Amino acid sequence: MPVDGLLGRKLGMTQVFDQQGQIRAVTVVETRPLVVTQVKTAVRDGYDAVQVGYGDRKRLNKPQRGHLKKLGDFRLLREFRVSESEHNIGDLIGMELFNEGDLVDVTGVSRGRGFAGGVRRHNFHGGPKTHGQSDRHRAPGSIGSGTTPGRVYKGQRMAGHMGSVQVTSKNLRVIRKDEAKGLLLIEGAVPGASNATVQVRHSKKQARKKS
Repeated sequence: MPVDGLLGRKLGMTQVFDQQGQIRAVTVVETRPLVVTQVKTAVRDGYDAVQVGYGDRKRLNKPQRGHLKKLGDFRLLREFRVSESEHNIGDLIGMELFNEGDLVDVTGVSRGRGFAGGVRRHNFHGGPKTHGQSDRHRAPGSIGSGTTPGRVYKGQRMAGHMGSVQVTSKNLRVIRKDEAKGLLLIEGAVPGASNATVQVRHSKKQARKKS
């Protein structure tokens, strides 16, 4: 089973016309070939996976150089789980994985929004605006009962840090690809800020459709 995804850099959003003349909002993802740096097997490592290198880095320490065996100075190392690897160390994995019209899942780290209250973070509607309420317009309200359990449950929706978490946008369609420039145009928005690294994989929903 080959690797079913690529790593890329989110350049931003634009608009293109499809073959029917309809305008589409797309996210432009710049990709480059991944280099296979390690092949893991269930016998030796406990699971089957392919480790790939992406991007450029100025300096590597000795353990990293020993691991990469002069394959390159990579900024990121990522693993893709496979049932049985068809790759060897040093193989290149490129845009041939995707075709126009394919459904993909795009994973990235969402933009960080800093500290946010319950209204912005969890879409609370706030407290009453009348009947003597002067400072409860954006308050969360009750966060738990009294004597029992006598504490606030873990996971209670409250104010806190918003964003900077891994998010996956699923079932997005590849509208166009430019192999010469290494660009994938994916319909809709994907997680992350401009220049952020994202992972593009074949959609699981698409795999079920083909089977």
